[in-house]
Amino acid sequence: MSVLKKLASETASYGVSTILGRSLNFLLVFIHTAAFMPGELGVNIKLYSYVAVANIIYTYGMETAFFRFAADDKMKYYNIIQSAVLVSSGFFSLILIVFSKSIIAYLGYPGKESFLIWLALILAIDAITAIPFARLRLEKQTKKFVKAKIINILINVFLNVFFLLILKKIAEGDYLNSLEPLAKALYNPKVGAGYIFLANLLANATFLYFLRKELFDFTFTIDKDELKKLFNYAYPVMLMVLASTFNLLFDRLLLERLLPEGFYPERTSAEALGIYGNVYKLSIFMSLATQAFRYAAEPFFLSKTDDKNSPETLANVTKWFLITCIFIWLGVCLNLDWLKMLFLRRKIYWEGIAVVPILLLANLFLGVYYNISVWFKLNKKTYFGTIITLIGLAITILFNIILIPHFGYLGCAIAFLISCFSMTALCYLLGQRYYPVPYHINSALGYIISAGLLIYSVMQIQFDNLWLSIPYHILLLVLYTLGVVIVERKTIIPLRIRDKYAFLK
Repeated sequence: MSVLKKLASETASYGVSTILGRSLNFLLVFIHTAAFMPGELGVNIKLYSYVAVANIIYTYGMETAFFRFAADDKMKYYNIIQSAVLVSSGFFSLILIVFSKSIIAYLGYPGKESFLIWLALILAIDAITAIPFARLRLEKQTKKFVKAKIINILINVFLNVFFLLILKKIAEGDYLNSLEPLAKALYNPKVGAGYIFLANLLANATFLYFLRKELFDFTFTIDKDELKKLFNYAYPVMLMVLASTFNLLFDRLLLERLLPEGFYPERTSAEALGIYGNVYKLSIFMSLATQAFRYAAEPFFLSKTDDKNSPETLANVTKWFLITCIFIWLGVCLNLDWLKMLFLRRKIYWEGIAVVPILLLANLFLGVYYNISVWFKLNKKTYFGTIITLIGLAITILFNIILIPHFGYLGCAIAFLISCFSMTALCYLLGQRYYPVPYHINSALGYIISAGLLIYSVMQIQFDNLWLSIPYHILLLVLYTLGVVIVERKTIIPLRIRDKYAFLK
C-alpha cells in the first residue's frame, strides 16, 4: 500500500492543477454559453478540434521518449529533444501564419485568419514548453509545475470574463453606459468568439516566464543518430496519440457534415454542433482523474521496468482508479438536473444533455485503457498502441457514419462508447499475452454494471423540485458508497475495526 499511497499523493498533487483547470473551464462554458448562441461557437469547437490534433504533431511523441531515455542521461536527451521541438514548432507555426488566409478559407471561415495566427502562436508555445514541463514531472518539481498551470488557468479565465462579460456587455449597452464609447473602441464585434483564442494566447504566454530557467538551461544540440533512435521510439506513440485524439474529436468534425438537414427542428447543423460541443464538456469531469493520474503514473511505471511487483501494483492501482471513475460517473449523472442549470446558461443547450451519461462511460473506459496500456510501453512494443488506437478510430468513424443520420449527436456518443470499450477490451487481451497482470475483472464489471443500473433507474424518475431531487440523489450516492466500503472492507478498513464489528468481517 505504500507504493499506492505514494502514487496517490503524486496524482493528487498534479490533480490540483488539472482539477482546478478543468473546473474553471466549466466556468468558461458558463461564460461562453451566456455570451454566444450555439451557431457562433461552432467555429471555436471546430478549430480547437484541429488544434488538439496539431498539438500532437508539434511534439511528435517526444515527451514519452524523454521519460523513457532520461534515465540514461537526462540532460543529454533534454538538450537533443528540446532543440528538435524548438526547430520543428517554429517551422510549423511559420507555415500556418504565412498561409493563414488560404487555410482558414479552406476550412470554411474566410476573413478569420487572425484566429489561425493566434492559434499558430498558441501551438508554438505549447510545444516548446512541453518538454520543460515533462522535465519538471521527472524531477518531481510538482510545486513549480502546479504553480505555472494554475496561474495560466486563472489568467485565461480572467481574460474571458474581461472580454466577454465586461467589455462585450458594456459595448452592447447592457450596463455602465458611461463607459460604452470606451468599450466600443476596445471591443470588436467582428472578432466575437475569437476573443476566446486571444485570451488563450495571452494566458499561455505566461508559461514562457515560469519556465524561463528550463527554456534557457539547455544546449542546442542536433544529433542525427540519437534523433533517429528517439523518433523510432516516439513515432508509434505519436501515431497512437494522434489516432486517439482523432477518436475523441472525429464526432465533432463529422457531425455538421453528416447530420441530415432539418434533423433537429428549427436547428441548423452549426447550432447542433454548438449544442453537442458544449454539452460534451460536462463529460470532461471523467478526464480529471484520468489526466491527473497519467501525469504521475507514466513516469512512475516507466521507471520500474525491473520491479517484479509491478504487475500486482498495476492491478491494484487500476482497481482503485476504476472505483474513483465510477464515483465521478455517478456523481455527475445524479446531479445533471442542477449542473445543466449552472453551466449551460441558455436552455437551448439543454437539448443535448442526454448524451452526458454515455460520454462519461466512454471516457471511463478510455481512462482504463490509458491505465492498462502501460504494458506495451514497458515492453517497448509501442506499435501495439498504434494498432489498437487505429482500430478504435476506425470503429468511431464507421459508427458515426452509420448512427449520425439516424440518431444525431446521440449517435456520436454511442459510437464513441463502442470505440472506447473495444480499445480497452483489445488492450487487455493483448496485454495478458505479453505482460500478464492479475486485474480484478469481476470487481470491475460488478461496479460498472451496478452503477449503470443505478443511473438508468434514476433517469426514469424525474423531480421538478430541486429541493427533492438533490437530497434524493445524495442519499443514493451515500448508499452506493457504503456498499463499496463493505465490499472493499478488507482493504480500506483496519483489521481491529473489522474484528470489532461482525458484519464487516
